[in-house]
Amino acid sequence: MTSDTLLLLYALGAVIALIALIARFKLHPFIALVVVSLTMGVAAGMAPAAAVKAFQDGVGNTLGFIAVVVGLGTMLGKMMAESGAATRIATTLIELFGERRVHWAIMIVAFIVGIPVFFQVGFVLLVPLVFTIARRTGMSLVKIGIPLVAGLSVVHGMLPPHPAAMLAVSAYNADVGLTILYGLIVGLPTAALAGPIFATWISPRIILPAENPLARQLEGESGRQGMPGFGISVFTVLIPVILMLLASASDTVLDPASLLRSALHFVGSPIVALLLALLFSFWSLRRPRLFTRDEVMKFCNDCLGPTATILLVIGAGGGFNQVLVQSGVGRAIADLSPALHVSPLILAWSVAALMRVATGSATVAMTTAAGIVAPIAIATPGANAELLVLATGAGSLVLSHVNDAGFWLIKEFFNMTVPQTLKTWTVAETIIGVAGLGFTILLSLAL
Repeated sequence: MTSDTLLLLYALGAVIALIALIARFKLHPFIALVVVSLTMGVAAGMAPAAAVKAFQDGVGNTLGFIAVVVGLGTMLGKMMAESGAATRIATTLIELFGERRVHWAIMIVAFIVGIPVFFQVGFVLLVPLVFTIARRTGMSLVKIGIPLVAGLSVVHGMLPPHPAAMLAVSAYNADVGLTILYGLIVGLPTAALAGPIFATWISPRIILPAENPLARQLEGESGRQGMPGFGISVFTVLIPVILMLLASASDTVLDPASLLRSALHFVGSPIVALLLALLFSFWSLRRPRLFTRDEVMKFCNDCLGPTATILLVIGAGGGFNQVLVQSGVGRAIADLSPALHVSPLILAWSVAALMRVATGSATVAMTTAAGIVAPIAIATPGANAELLVLATGAGSLVLSHVNDAGFWLIKEFFNMTVPQTLKTWTVAETIIGVAGLGFTILLSLAL
């Protein structure tokens, strides 16, 4: 047995052990992730100190971005909830689409909002709407929430200007405009299958606890009296989206040395954009309800408590991811790929899927697969660069599980067990991966 095969077996064993410790033996996910990560590193041949350092670096790298995003996004969500803005938006959506189709509305909103923002940013911006709509309609949180994450996930993996998609565009020398056009053609039916259609089927089969601490914090409770208007509510939540879109647009229309471009990139970075939206909400959402400054600060303090466990678990998931990468699991998969003799679309999807399952990171999966497949695609007559980006992105989303920080984000916010998260989020991500590839192949036949 080769060392690479042994590494892959260790990785598989680590994933199985992690699921068993949490689901079967009821060990806290944070503790289980720490134990399995360090054990996996040492078993794979890393020095104990190196395994600890890799885990520590993974936690730091993950939380360096996500902790700030979740903190600012949760405060913004709390302001939307307490002011009645979330209720106003939810009520308007229900009136426009009807209760029976509101989960379709959420998917479309997520798809639009998710184009310029990171998955985590879009999620914390929109999850208060999910909690509010679920409470007001009596629908399952799963039926509303899965369309949200499906819409966000599709655009995160397949559409520029997301960083991994942009790197794949560069690697394959694809046209950005065509990639976005093809991504919309492929992404919308993919999100529909993995979102509203799958959610309608799975939601009766998933029974969530009646008590959800985060839902209680973020769902709107206000009556219609004194609520902010629909326009100002939507504008407040879209401020980060607008700023990020302007930052992306500046790359194509402004000179690289332009001060305006630098300024737009600063205010369009996810953390600054969320901070500006939060500060704006202190005026736009506080004024109609006549909240005092002390009340606003109390909202901000109160909503952060439930995020502590979420952040610890997400950070530990990032640590597990880093141990897998530094132990050589990703390299082992990459070394196996050139031996495969298949269509570039299938190869790009397969390599990205293997990297996704092994490392848990869609970004790592997409960028690594693009680097491996690009030279092969260049040498293959008739290979469509834009479709290769989509196939790689679809593969990078498949089978999210316990080594993915997004897995724990969804689990903790929706208060699901590990098996429930596997049945909902993991299956939805796998539908996105498989359907995304299928629609990409169909589009290739049409082109």
